[in-house]
Amino acid sequence: MIIARSPLRITLGGGGTDLPSYYREHEGFLVAAAIDKYVYVTVMRPFAPGIYLKYSQLEHVEQVREVKHPLIREAIEKLEFKTPQVEITTLADIPAGTGLGSSGSFTTALLKALYAHRKRHLNQDELAELACHIEIDRLREPVGKQDQYIAAFGGVTCFTFHRDDQVTAVPLKISMDTLLDLEDNLLLFFTGFSRSAADILKDQDTRTRQSDSEILKNLHYVKELGIRSKEALEGGDATRFGRLMHEHWEHKKRRLGGMSNPKIDQWYELALTSGAVGGKLVGAGGGGFLMFYAADRNRLRHAMKTAGLEEVRFRFDFEGAKVVLSS
Repeated sequence: MIIARSPLRITLGGGGTDLPSYYREHEGFLVAAAIDKYVYVTVMRPFAPGIYLKYSQLEHVEQVREVKHPLIREAIEKLEFKTPQVEITTLADIPAGTGLGSSGSFTTALLKALYAHRKRHLNQDELAELACHIEIDRLREPVGKQDQYIAAFGGVTCFTFHRDDQVTAVPLKISMDTLLDLEDNLLLFFTGFSRSAADILKDQDTRTRQSDSEILKNLHYVKELGIRSKEALEGGDATRFGRLMHEHWEHKKRRLGGMSNPKIDQWYELALTSGAVGGKLVGAGGGGFLMFYAADRNRLRHAMKTAGLEEVRFRFDFEGAKVVLSS
C-alpha cells in the first residue's frame, strides 16, 4: 500500500499569468505558498483483478479506457499497466471547487502514489511537468501550471513561466519573522460558494489567445503586482503586501465577469472596516475562500464569524508532494 499526499495552495501574487496562452507570449510570474491542507491518494493491489476507484463516486472496471474519472484514466494510461489490478482511494482535507488548487494537488498526489507503487521515482520538476502534461496537453483543460508546481515543490515559492514552457522555481527569500507574520495574519474564510474554475479560466484563455488588449493589459499589471509583492515580502513589509493584495483584487474583478458577487463584495467591505489591510478571493474567482492580511486579526475573525463565514486556519507546508506510507 502507498499513501501519498500533496498540499493545497494560496497565491500571494501574480495569479493568472501561469496559463500557456499568456506565458508563451509574455512570460508569467507568480508567488505561491503551499499550506498544510492536503489531498491524499492511496494506491494498493486488490485481491481480485480489475480497477477499483473510490472518490466522490465508486468505479469498478476491467480496462483503463473504461475509467470515467479523466485524471485517473490518463495517469494509469501513462504508466502503461499491462494487467490492470489496482485500487485507488482519494481523500481531501478541503473539497474541490474552493480555489485552493485541488485539481493540481490531486494530480500530483495521484502520480506520486502510482509511481511509488511501481517503484519508480519522479523528482519535483518531473512530477509537476507530468501533472501539467496530463491536465493541459492530454485533457485540454484551460488551466495554468501554478497548482501542479506548488503542490510538487511546497514552500513559499516564486515561479517564472518561460515562453519555451520551462518553469523556474526559486524559494521566496523571506525572513523567519515575516514568515511567521504571514502565518499569523493571513486569514482564510470560506464563502460557502463552490465553483469550477474552468468556465472563468476558459474565458480568460480564449481572450488571451485572441490578443484581447484589455485582458493582456490586466494580466501584465497583475504580473507586475506579483513582482512587487515578492519585493515587499522579501523586504519584510507585510503591510505593504496586504495593500498590494487589495490592488490585485480590484484588478482581478475587472478581468472577467463572474469574479465576484454582491455577497462577496459585502463581506470584503466588512473585512476592510474590521481589521483587514487587504485581501482577495483565492483561485480563479466566483467563490471559494476569501483571504485577508489582517492588522487586527481578532477583530477580523469576530466580524467574519458574526457574518457567518467559517475560518480555516493553516500553516505553510515545506515538503510538497510526498509518500507518507509505503508498506
